Amino acid sequence: MLGAMTRSSLPALAVLALGIAFAGGLHADARAGPASDDADRKERDRRLAMVELIRWRGVEDSATLRALRILPRHEFVPRSEISRAYGDHPLPIGYGQTISQPYIVGYMTEALRARPGMKVLEVGTGSGYQAAILAEMGCEVHTIEIFAALSRSADERLRRLGYGRIRTRQGDGFDGWADAAPFDRIIVTAAAGYVPPPLLEQLAPGGRMLIPVGSVYGIQDLILVEKDLRGEIRTRRLLPVRFVPLLRGSR
Repeated sequence: MLGAMTRSSLPALAVLALGIAFAGGLHADARAGPASDDADRKERDRRLAMVELIRWRGVEDSATLRALRILPRHEFVPRSEISRAYGDHPLPIGYGQTISQPYIVGYMTEALRARPGMKVLEVGTGSGYQAAILAEMGCEVHTIEIFAALSRSADERLRRLGYGRIRTRQGDGFDGWADAAPFDRIIVTAAAGYVPPPLLEQLAPGGRMLIPVGSVYGIQDLILVEKDLRGEIRTRRLLPVRFVPLLRGSR
């Protein structure tokens, strides 16, 4: 599931909320009726300001920034959080889960180095925002969510917004998606105690994986996993983060 994050280069480590359940779930449509041109302009301006902040913090990849500029984040948050949709912070989406801080979405997307045509596995669909970002960049996206209700709502949302080619599945992300493997890229948006062996097996030679690793009760490390063409694994710590835990079983 999507979680909150921090970055070591910021002046102080910001401890971000993990999110709480809310009544009513995610909104079916951010607008009660036909939106005025003025409202559209305000949403666009808020989105562009959000992306400019992400760029100022160091995210430079043009494809990542383009996708962030295009995607309406307010469509992926609860109705009660629409006014905060373009702030640089995580927001609760129910079931103790969150939509990640926009900066960490940009940072992880850039670090993943996803390119058009690549097959990408996301573990932790949440509201579908990260999956839509990757699809907007031309990737073939497979995304797994452990909470059945979130998986259903994300699938409906993605289809409504024109991302119906994203493949969604409800299940235990620890085990990956073996019948669709191998994957050129894997992105895990929940913290594990260690890198799940099935995900390592499903990462293609030459592939890259991003995963938060560490205690679910404190700060974790965002780990970059690289598999070379011979199948050898190399890992590197990128920055301190705080994500919700990678859960097991059926929900």
